[in-house]
Amino acid sequence: MVGTPRPQFVLFGSSIVQLSYSNGGWGAILSDIYARKADILLRGYYGWNSRRAVQVLDQVFPKDASVQPSLVVVYFGGNDSMGPHSSGLGPHVPLPEYKENMRKIAKHLQSLSDSIRIIFLSSPPVNEEKIRGNASELVRTNELCRQYSEGCIEVGKETGVKVIDLFTAFQNRDDWMNACFTDGVHLSEEGSKVVVEEILKVLKNAEWKPCLHWKSMPTEFSEDSPYDLVAADGKTTLNPSEWTFHREIQWD
Repeated sequence: MVGTPRPQFVLFGSSIVQLSYSNGGWGAILSDIYARKADILLRGYYGWNSRRAVQVLDQVFPKDASVQPSLVVVYFGGNDSMGPHSSGLGPHVPLPEYKENMRKIAKHLQSLSDSIRIIFLSSPPVNEEKIRGNASELVRTNELCRQYSEGCIEVGKETGVKVIDLFTAFQNRDDWMNACFTDGVHLSEEGSKVVVEEILKVLKNAEWKPCLHWKSMPTEFSEDSPYDLVAADGKTTLNPSEWTFHREIQWD
């Protein structure tokens, strides 16, 4: 902990989360948006699936932690939805088990505190043509992504967790197959912008108290200071605590 406590937003998932700080990723964008509002913590790793997530829930989210997250954004499903390997190894998790694992994740997170908020991200589509050259037995198709996305949405309704339907959100763009991915699976900067936009929509519209939308949260060290840049009148200073002009997109 550095300085005074700030709300913690935890990104929990697989490589879509780990790489969210790369290539203009959605985690990096959120960290910029919330730079003076909340701490964005990354707990997502290459290859993880919902089965692995359930195994480590108590380590990543201990119930006796002195500070619990204000928000957890959870993404699992892309690896789970990959077809099974003949060896029995690999990331595949059958759909019924995937849904049960997501229920367990929701239940564990909800048990941490009464004020914790949770958002599930469902499986986005993939560019099948781009990934078809992979000779692996592990099959990744949009039909499988759709089934696991719908499974995630179903669990969200059961548990009261808000779910962002990335499978649909991505396909709202005509050029999604080429614009939204770096390799057909992982997200490009354009794909990450879709994720950020959808997350901010949820945070703005959710009837959560306190509100976790960035415009509604207090700004850290927002007081005027004589050490800030001097204004044109030569008598006052310019308070930069709410400046956002550096952003390519002025997020709502």
